[in-house]
Amino acid sequence: MPMPSRLSVVTVGVRDLPLLRRFYAALGWAEIDGSDDDWTAYLVGGVLFALYPAAELAAEAGAEVPPTPTWSGVTLACNVDEADDVGTAFDAAVRAGAVPIAEPQTREWGGRSAYVADPEGTRWEIAWAPGARFDERGALTGFGG
Repeated sequence: MPMPSRLSVVTVGVRDLPLLRRFYAALGWAEIDGSDDDWTAYLVGGVLFALYPAAELAAEAGAEVPPTPTWSGVTLACNVDEADDVGTAFDAAVRAGAVPIAEPQTREWGGRSAYVADPEGTRWEIAWAPGARFDERGALTGFGG
């Protein structure tokens, strides 16, 4: 059987899990049962977003923890329902402690987006895309045309 075409869990290795738990709580995100300062997760639109100590994740994944947090070249995205929601969500994230990276703006690809970083530098794109469709859980069910 081939590997299924799905994304089930995104795990981010973090240095200060209590700090990140406070940040995501300030966004209003609900932790799943069993979350604590050793591992925590949030069910977001059908995907589990997990935070795990960076050293332990690196050991499992056969990697090394960089000496200082740096941008990995990966962004996570939260798509919103309307173009005007980008600015509202951006402002809410900054109030919760996110670092503003790029102010809301209309993009060449026809949508609108902004970027913030969580307190450890994980980049989040807050985006509105004209062809994005969601189910009642907020899971992406279609994109484009």
